[in-house]
Amino acid sequence: MADHVHQGRPSHTGLGRALMTGGALTPDWLPAFTEVPRSAFLPELMWPFDMGAARSVPVSRSGDPESWLAYADADVPIVTQWDDGRHTGTEPGQMSTSSASMPSVVFRMLRALDVRGGHRVLEIGTGTGWNAALLAHRAGAGNVVTVEVDGAVAERARRALHAFGAPARMVHGDGFRGFPEGAPYDRIIATCGLRSLPFAWVRQSGPGGVIVAPWGTHYSNADAITRLVVAEDGRSASGAFAGPVEFMKLRSQRLPPVEHRAYVPDKVAVGEETTTAVTEEAFAGDRFGAGRFALGLRVPACVNLVAERRDGARPVWFYGLTDRSWACVMFRDGDAARVWQSGPRRLWDEAEAALAWWEERGRPGHERFGLTLTETGQSAWLDDPADSWEV
Repeated sequence: MADHVHQGRPSHTGLGRALMTGGALTPDWLPAFTEVPRSAFLPELMWPFDMGAARSVPVSRSGDPESWLAYADADVPIVTQWDDGRHTGTEPGQMSTSSASMPSVVFRMLRALDVRGGHRVLEIGTGTGWNAALLAHRAGAGNVVTVEVDGAVAERARRALHAFGAPARMVHGDGFRGFPEGAPYDRIIATCGLRSLPFAWVRQSGPGGVIVAPWGTHYSNADAITRLVVAEDGRSASGAFAGPVEFMKLRSQRLPPVEHRAYVPDKVAVGEETTTAVTEEAFAGDRFGAGRFALGLRVPACVNLVAERRDGARPVWFYGLTDRSWACVMFRDGDAARVWQSGPRRLWDEAEAALAWWEERGRPGHERFGLTLTETGQSAWLDDPADSWEV
């Protein structure tokens, strides 16, 4: 690989130490972290997430090299494309559509993938190319294929991988279909959030192959890392989740924004009104918590939107995806929460029942839930794959 000046740089060394201390970076991945810096794959202009300001900020390498390098070596996500490439200028765009993930998330997923030297690896979603270069360092020359759907992103990654000397094969295409030409693979990893996993990835894996991907439901943007192991007969893949993450969604599985007026053309009061003893914390607490993830598993085809808190009140909305059913619960300081719902589905009743189901089972964390993928679809389960339901 090309010689890049990064060893001994204080910020790079400090990041590695922090990742090791936090458990994201394990000793077996330390050589790849040391030899393959994220900075070698980042563009001249990028938009790292500033934790203090709680927003993405533009940083140019030529204009502010010190800040550029500091962000490159920080455990923050960095947007590298807005609005599918239509964005121009230096200020952030409307929607982030390609990025370099937080290093802690990158190495958590690589740890779950359990790549060994000589493994054949397929990556879905090349992005900057950094992850592919890390995989190539670990698996060896000629063993990594990376697929990127966006032509401009693919070309930038191709140039970065070539300049660095990373021996990974770059393919411009739809990774949802996999890449049969390079199959079978020992390991498949996706770096985009999915709502439905393709069985093509199972077909392109060998028995015992591992598939790692961010997976979630349309209920929220919160994903969890799923780690599936392909069965010996190749007819299914199954495994438990390994903790929460949030990724940009696979382009073909993005949902358009909910049009509120299409559901509620008039005042909320047109719906059936009741009250509930459920607390605001249960629905508006930690957006990456296991409770919200569990609700997504138990309330299918539903989008949940938690509004900002204003004047001591917060509305939480539920929108059905198969019809125009909707529900709203209004949490207000000092009063019982008021509920309105309308349509064929009683979405609040479903959500309240799902919350009770989760609490009755001891509020299980992400790691107790799992996913099974077969040719006919995907199903979720709690503790036992035999006790599953379709998602």
